[in-house]
Amino acid sequence: MRTSRRSLVLACILSAVLAASGDAQDRRTRVLEDREEFLSKGRWIYNDLERGFAEARKSGKPLLVVLRCIPCDACRGFDEEVAGDNPRIRGLLDRFVRVRIPQANGLDLSLFQFDYDLSFYAFFLGADRTIYGRFGSPSTQKDRTGAVSIDAFAEAMVAALDLHARRDAVRESLKAKTGARPQYRTPEEYPPLSKRYTSTIDYEGKVVQSCIHCHQVRDSERRMLRDARTPIPDEVLYPWPLPDVFGIHLDPRRRAKVERVDPGSVAERAGFRAGDELVALEGQPLISIADVQWVLHHAPARGRLEAKVRRGEQELDIEIPLEQGWRRASDISWRATTWDLRRMGTGGLLLEDLDAAERKRLGIATDALALRAKHVGQYGEHATAKRAGFRKGDIIVAVDGITRHMTEGDLIALAVQKKKPGGRLTFTVRRGDERRELSFAVR
Repeated sequence: MRTSRRSLVLACILSAVLAASGDAQDRRTRVLEDREEFLSKGRWIYNDLERGFAEARKSGKPLLVVLRCIPCDACRGFDEEVAGDNPRIRGLLDRFVRVRIPQANGLDLSLFQFDYDLSFYAFFLGADRTIYGRFGSPSTQKDRTGAVSIDAFAEAMVAALDLHARRDAVRESLKAKTGARPQYRTPEEYPPLSKRYTSTIDYEGKVVQSCIHCHQVRDSERRMLRDARTPIPDEVLYPWPLPDVFGIHLDPRRRAKVERVDPGSVAERAGFRAGDELVALEGQPLISIADVQWVLHHAPARGRLEAKVRRGEQELDIEIPLEQGWRRASDISWRATTWDLRRMGTGGLLLEDLDAAERKRLGIATDALALRAKHVGQYGEHATAKRAGFRKGDIIVAVDGITRHMTEGDLIALAVQKKKPGGRLTFTVRRGDERRELSFAVR
């Protein structure tokens, strides 16, 4: 399945807006129907992880745990293919104990560490909680196609089954797939969530209002840093980088195969070629693009990563250099959690960089700042820019005197890393033939 990443995220945002305006009942129905359907068919264990582990110990099978945000339309079609036993994976599914978890309430964050911006994610586990791998990714930073495909999922399942069969031999290489103990054991223990949620969904009452969405974990982490007046570090601002940051583009239909390499990129200089298969990264066996992201998510600010690559009949070792600030090449504009970053840093503005043709028409250099307000928030803290005088269509050409090219992500980083809450940003804005000076305090 290939779909627009921006469309997927906007679908999530739209579903939240619709819920606030009266669609909560429909979302409630979808959650209840999902529960009824899975409980009636009996092929999946529904929302009972411990029962899944018990069944895995009894049967000797590995676990497939799917984490799915039911109300969100993103990845809905792919989820239905998995849940409906698509013929491509039907036989493989039978070799797993299958568990479906439809909310983040009560989720064990020491085990389930993943890209919280996604609405479908899968873990492959042993009965002893060993993680064989993860599945669930966007595919690129730029073309915005989704990486969730049945073919890639099937390859990940095959690879997980192979690791399960060889688990004693590969156990040491799998240890790094489990992260460090988190600050909070479950999402509802985060201070921004603790007074609003419990460890379970209220299926008999306020189903929608009682459900924690995965992205709220990342939102809470950032809010706590802002409340402490601490700059949001790169590893929190740019989570789960794709190898695109080095110029490596992986095929979304495959396990971890290089589709193309950007000319002149870090990847090309390191020796990567189109057609290479990433077998391991930092000693960890890879079963999907998500496994690559896991390693990058935990990579240092500077240093090197060791990759094992299969090229035809050869196996090669390639080192990827990590230069200071390498994460900042990540595009975070598509992420649901960036919505709250806009509240903090851009006053509720949704910004887009002008393309080359429009820059030429307006006489703006390619290396100059030119961010257009695609949307101006209208309510609450998302209306900070509106109250400061911003209008849809305004083009930002300077921020605090900076006129060099910046992406929306760069501007957000300036706001949440260089400015404490209450600090002001001053903008020069083009509105038609006029220039205006506008200013507001970041949150």
